[in-house]
Amino acid sequence: MVDEIVLLGSLASLAAGLSTGIGALPILFTKKVSDRLMDAMLGFSAGVMLAATSFSLLVPAIELSGPWIVMFGIILGTVVLHLFDRFIPHIHPTLGREGPSSRLSKIWLFVLAITLHNFPEGLAVGVSFGSEDVSVGLVIALAIGLQNMPEGLAVALPLLREGYSKRKCIGYSTLTGLVEPIGGLLGVALVSVFHPLLPWGLAFAAGAMLYVVSDEMIPESHRKGFEMEATFGLIAGFVTMMLLDFLFV
Repeated sequence: MVDEIVLLGSLASLAAGLSTGIGALPILFTKKVSDRLMDAMLGFSAGVMLAATSFSLLVPAIELSGPWIVMFGIILGTVVLHLFDRFIPHIHPTLGREGPSSRLSKIWLFVLAITLHNFPEGLAVGVSFGSEDVSVGLVIALAIGLQNMPEGLAVALPLLREGYSKRKCIGYSTLTGLVEPIGGLLGVALVSVFHPLLPWGLAFAAGAMLYVVSDEMIPESHRKGFEMEATFGLIAGFVTMMLLDFLFV
């Protein structure tokens, strides 16, 4: 049974990660998406992540262990992501912000930034499967897949404007999601073998995702003056994910 859960969690996190490449496919037909639409889509992604964090990670964690462990787990996840963000070289071109200096090219610094973003998402999918409730894991994987699509487009469009071929843009977008199966395998294996770690894993993943939403996604969606569109997108994403969680879990 454990082997089946590990396999399911790994495959689901792989499918969620590959959706970044699917999200980049519109560049085959257009070279530009309006900033207004892009910010609304990023807001939608942030809303999906917030709802998945709230209903599919934090609520089960609290039911399993109470609020104290969950509080410390959230703090731990936040601190770890902050340390990654501070010490691993990367660049956020859409935010005009760079991490530690490096000799790597900007394209690889960009890929590292999205990789940092995607690792906790894969971890969340894996940990949710580790609870051995497959429906919860599938809903989390669906949520991550939905939010990865606008992210994949957000990766591909700047690369296209920099002169990269459409094939390379889609390839790099897909590459940024391939860290998710690593996080998924790690998460599902740990909590399946060491079941007492499950509430810690859920809370850790929730803290990491909250950090990503607050530090990157919301600021990015508000940067170009379309805060209202991003806000309504966030609410739409939150409500959509809430309904999915209610209907399928």
